[in-house]
Amino acid sequence: MTARLTQDPHSTRAAREKVLEVAIGREVRGFRKAQGTTVAELSEQTGLSIGMLSKIENGNTSPSLNTLQTLANALSVPLTALFRQYEERREAVHTKAGDGVETEREGTRAGHQYNLLGHIGSNASGVIVEPYLIALTTESDTFETFQHGGIETIYMLEGAVDYRHGSEIYPLRPGDTLFFDADAPHGPEKLVTLPAKYLSIISYPQTKD
Repeated sequence: MTARLTQDPHSTRAAREKVLEVAIGREVRGFRKAQGTTVAELSEQTGLSIGMLSKIENGNTSPSLNTLQTLANALSVPLTALFRQYEERREAVHTKAGDGVETEREGTRAGHQYNLLGHIGSNASGVIVEPYLIALTTESDTFETFQHGGIETIYMLEGAVDYRHGSEIYPLRPGDTLFFDADAPHGPEKLVTLPAKYLSIISYPQTKD
């Protein structure tokens, strides 16, 4: 059975607006139309004139914060939703070969070399992703009880390990992928062919202050 995916990885989004007023206007119009509300009905709900609403939706005026809050309340959306299309920075991290930051994760044993390949903190997606390159050598110890929150994906690059997740053992060979809930005990159970390397990509929700 073929899984039905809800996102197209090759889809494009409309270009973000560089003019704040235009960006706000597009959002107001989009939310209004999505709810099937006419300009006249929104005018009645907010106490703003039809002419003023027309100017806002067309980006021809700079509405006050009070006006934006009134619109957000009437459209039942958070105030920040009206700024979504305004141009904002999107980070990218380029790590050249051999430049990853060597790090020790809690629970790591001797011989497990973790290289953090990049990190982006707070972002609009609400998700943190940490990509690691993990190298195992003849000095490595097994560790089958590592646990942490989030979702993890392992992609085997070279060598071979038998990898535990919960009560199951998965033989990982170059090109194999293992995708799992990281809250269950997991880790290399048996180092079959060394040296071994694999990518470990961990994602988890951002914590709210």
